[in-house]
Amino acid sequence: MDKNKEDKPNMQDPKEQYAKPPFPDQKQEVPGTEEEMTPDADHGEKTYKGSGKLEGRKAIITGGDSGIGRAVAIAFAREGADVLISYLSEDKDAKETARYVEEAGRKAILVPGDISEEEHCKKIIQRAVDEFGQIDVLVNNAAFQMSRESLQDVPSEEWDYTFRTNIYAMFYLCKAAEPHMKPGSTIVNTTSVNAYKPRPTLLAYAATKGAIQNFTAGLGQLLAEKGIRVNCVAPGPVWTPLIPATMPADQVKTFGKDTPLKRPGQPAELAPIYVLLASQDSSYMTGSTVQVTGGTPTI
Repeated sequence: MDKNKEDKPNMQDPKEQYAKPPFPDQKQEVPGTEEEMTPDADHGEKTYKGSGKLEGRKAIITGGDSGIGRAVAIAFAREGADVLISYLSEDKDAKETARYVEEAGRKAILVPGDISEEEHCKKIIQRAVDEFGQIDVLVNNAAFQMSRESLQDVPSEEWDYTFRTNIYAMFYLCKAAEPHMKPGSTIVNTTSVNAYKPRPTLLAYAATKGAIQNFTAGLGQLLAEKGIRVNCVAPGPVWTPLIPATMPADQVKTFGKDTPLKRPGQPAELAPIYVLLASQDSSYMTGSTVQVTGGTPTI
């Protein structure tokens, strides 16, 4: 046996750990599904091992059906949390995620609907209270994006919907959840490397991600007195259904190639950060952003 491998069995070259571009030609209808992706994404189905960090907690995850949200749901369940999975309309993906949560011995609640509507956000929170009796973790992860080559190509309705889904919904959900959150509860928002390095063809999306970062920093201060912590994660390019559903074919084919690690991240590589921010391990963190960008600088 190789001595280095014997001494360090868990070490891998991060450049070679997952698939690298070029990826096969593929296009999906918005919002996209997991089963049509090539290669498959890794959500930690076979690898994530919990250690009780979220034992007994009750969590809400928006966009929890697929992508980063699925990986977070799997990790949370294996750490001991019951999970409400909010999603738009992708029933098959949501049921698959729920199966993994239930296999971990935890409760999974599925709530489809459009979070761009305030009344639906209120229903999500009320359903969690009815099912769980409390809310300990709110993960605002769902997002909408479309790639447009020019300013004139961006419909006003699409601009409005992007903001309502990506940032208005965060306000709606946080406001509705706050009265049900006790000291020690946490809110984790998903921002993006686009908050630092906006891709011009994702003008609306990138603008919302900058707003999310600011919202997180402000809300972290506002809720600190109540013992509720608020942080966010800034992913770089991550291989999720959103990519083949919303980006041009040439960009999908080379997705992640321009990072220092020369590949996109996998949802499984993000989930441990959400666990950190949801758990007591991050007890002195609030208003913070954790960047997971494959080496793309954010300074």
